[in-house]
Amino acid sequence: MATVYDRTEMLLGKDAMGRIKMKKVIIFGIGGVGGFVAEALARVGIGTIGIVDYDQVDVTNINRQIIALHSTIGKHKTLIMKERIKDINPNIRVDDYAEKLTEVNLESFFPKKWDYIVDAIDDVPAKLLLIQEVSRRGISIISSMGTGNHYDPGSFKIADIKKTHTCPLAKRIRKETAKMDIKELKVLFSTEKPYREISPETGNFSPASIAFAPATAGLMIAAEVVHDLIEQK
Repeated sequence: MATVYDRTEMLLGKDAMGRIKMKKVIIFGIGGVGGFVAEALARVGIGTIGIVDYDQVDVTNINRQIIALHSTIGKHKTLIMKERIKDINPNIRVDDYAEKLTEVNLESFFPKKWDYIVDAIDDVPAKLLLIQEVSRRGISIISSMGTGNHYDPGSFKIADIKKTHTCPLAKRIRKETAKMDIKELKVLFSTEKPYREISPETGNFSPASIAFAPATAGLMIAAEVVHDLIEQK
């Protein structure tokens, strides 16, 4: 009898699929990047997926976010994403948190041992808070740098934060993580010069966006997570 993951198992193998099913991944930020991460991880067969986002769908999200439709405007992103994941595979456990990450509620996101963390947060202070906490806990993490103001999906690369360049957000995170004495941080960043400048410190205006840039970034991150999880002992 055919199953959801038959074609994936043909590619990855039965042993790898068994390991993936046992893994727990939490995604902070279910927007243009994080939504595609969650989508891909569900379709690959991750057994437990955590999703964190306090926001609701807005009409301006429709150009790039997989959960954003006219029918979902005004609904919580975590609720829509949870329903979508369950529609892909009802057996996936989904832990949804419709709240913003802060110093006050930080501990509440770690009631279990996550195998991997995906940081797709736009807010710089929250992003740094998560990176520092995950580093302290010794959990694998990949952090998305800026995907707004970018047009070329082929410009995205995955590297350690120390090897990033061009991206204004990566420059800020590189500086701050050095202060925190964080030795390594895997990130996705763009080598393309932003079409519009925006200050990561002040966030003076919303970045421009297009459908295929954050989608590509999210799928690349998901692929990296799956690769790393298969290699995990």
